[in-house]
Amino acid sequence: MAASKVPSRLLPFSQKQKFVCLRCQWTTRRSASTYTIETDLSEDVVPDSSLLTPQPDQDIVTAWDPVQRSRNRKRQLPPSRYKFRPPRYYRGPLHPHQPPSPSSPNSRLFVPGPFSLPRLQQTYTSTLAPDLLSLLYTHHPPGTLPGPTGQRLRGWDNTSPYHKNRPLRGPRGRAVLPLMKRPITFRNIPRLEKIVVHHVIRSSDNRDSSYLHVAGMILQAVTNVRATVCKARHSIANFKMTKDVTAMAVKAELKGEDMYCFLSKVVDVVMPRIKEYKGVSGGSGDGSGNLAFGLQPSAVGMFPEVEVNYDMYPPKMIPSVDVMVCTTATNDRDARVLLSSMGIPFHGKHAN
Repeated sequence: MAASKVPSRLLPFSQKQKFVCLRCQWTTRRSASTYTIETDLSEDVVPDSSLLTPQPDQDIVTAWDPVQRSRNRKRQLPPSRYKFRPPRYYRGPLHPHQPPSPSSPNSRLFVPGPFSLPRLQQTYTSTLAPDLLSLLYTHHPPGTLPGPTGQRLRGWDNTSPYHKNRPLRGPRGRAVLPLMKRPITFRNIPRLEKIVVHHVIRSSDNRDSSYLHVAGMILQAVTNVRATVCKARHSIANFKMTKDVTAMAVKAELKGEDMYCFLSKVVDVVMPRIKEYKGVSGGSGDGSGNLAFGLQPSAVGMFPEVEVNYDMYPPKMIPSVDVMVCTTATNDRDARVLLSSMGIPFHGKHAN
């Protein structure tokens, strides 16, 4: 059924009038000082539009100096909250001045970043952590208690009156009491804590500083962390070592993004290129979840940062490095499962 009355918005089309948009009804020619309107403006344009406002005189434009104008105000900028510096020492929870959280930019402990998310870290968060929880989870049904644990400390045989009421003793010798094994839950899934890469200089080379400089440059190039020099703790005349003077080693401590990037390079680039590489020894742990392995000078030269500038380093001075992987696991078995899932192979008898 046809409409009895044509709406007003469709009237131009019904009368077959040509529709012209606003941009086509008027044009402007811009000059350095004025705008010139060549045609009539549309009815939708406000008559007192800013397009019709005359431009300021050239003298005003030339004399305009915003910098000098701000200086003439003699007024400082408002204080910013980032200008606050917390006290250098923590004086307890009852002190009126409390330091901000380490994630706050005005904290003394604030560390910017992370600026990127390594692929190995993404794999751990999305895949490895749930798998490790499934592999290492210890389930205790409701209403039951975990089984009895073995005696960690030694007792007294009561052969002397002095043994009565005496506390238990530690293990014999220099053995350090290992950490207690806790049930794995979603709160304590094993993860990487830090990686320490170090190189010990031979006693015959500690008098030549060039070995120390080359080792420090290679460690810095490989780990992206400035290497620190370790001095001798004792004075030994036969080895020409002076306490707190003779440089004995260089080390670099990796955490966060640098830690995951270094381990991914070792697993994906260096270890597959080592000829007849068996893997890391199964007994390389310390019993508390920290594993160590070494890389020969030929393997250190396979790092991309060293290989691209291999001619810059003397071949005889390329160091061999020792890598200590510290994890949050409390025993070597859980640490090996974590590193095995990241691609590090193990061989030989596994010691727990």
